[in-house]
Amino acid sequence: MQIPSSVGDLWRHRELLWQFTVRSVEVRHKGSHLGLIWSFLNPLLNLGLYVFIFGYVFGGKFGVLPNETRMDFALGVLIGLAIFQLLAEVIGLSPTTIVMQPNFVKKVVFPLEILPAANVGASIFHFFISLALVALGVAFLGRGLSWSWLWLPVIVFPVILLSVGLAWLIASLGVFFRDIGQATQFFTQVLMYASAVFYSPKILPSAAWQFLRFNPALLAIEQARNVVLWHQPLNEYHLAFLYLSGLAVFGLGHTVFSRLKPAFADVL
Repeated sequence: MQIPSSVGDLWRHRELLWQFTVRSVEVRHKGSHLGLIWSFLNPLLNLGLYVFIFGYVFGGKFGVLPNETRMDFALGVLIGLAIFQLLAEVIGLSPTTIVMQPNFVKKVVFPLEILPAANVGASIFHFFISLALVALGVAFLGRGLSWSWLWLPVIVFPVILLSVGLAWLIASLGVFFRDIGQATQFFTQVLMYASAVFYSPKILPSAAWQFLRFNPALLAIEQARNVVLWHQPLNEYHLAFLYLSGLAVFGLGHTVFSRLKPAFADVL
């Protein structure tokens, strides 16, 4: 797995990556009257829907804090949604990233690795907006900000590595297998419910936990909640697994993309 070379590719083309990231953000809001305002509205609308269903209708709680309030539950859901959406956006957009831009494929000198990575950059932009909403909620409606927030970049960084690796992997396979786009829609739904966005992993049956404990999204969401919101100790073993899985998928994605890239032009 060529992790150093993949990092080097992104660094050498960092200016181009930035330009395509900005372009990707603009394209998502092109033609919309509210524009970037939707980047703030969508997380809040989704939060309201899920908190009403899982918090009020089903009486959901995370059961970590004493006297847990509805706001505690809402903030826990919001930070879980922020991390999940970072992955979900990448998975949803990646299958058609190369297919929808054949002109770049035919340019011999164009670094195609930039296209999937730019989608990740746009998703990170939306993640920061959701994160800002969480911070505001914690500061003004929750239990207050603390130094534990400094752990958040450490927890999220392997998720970004995982996202870039998945973007490369899915984008390259999507050129040859067009059905991947349909399959990823179902997969993101499964991932959402398998990542403990709306519940605590503590309520999972032991048989389910034996499999879901290897879900990096679940571990990242749970660590972010525990450390940032609940002020619980960081689980070093889960953090180590996050980094190992993130680096593994990052390297695998770049390797597959590099090997399949020469055949893109023939297929398109």
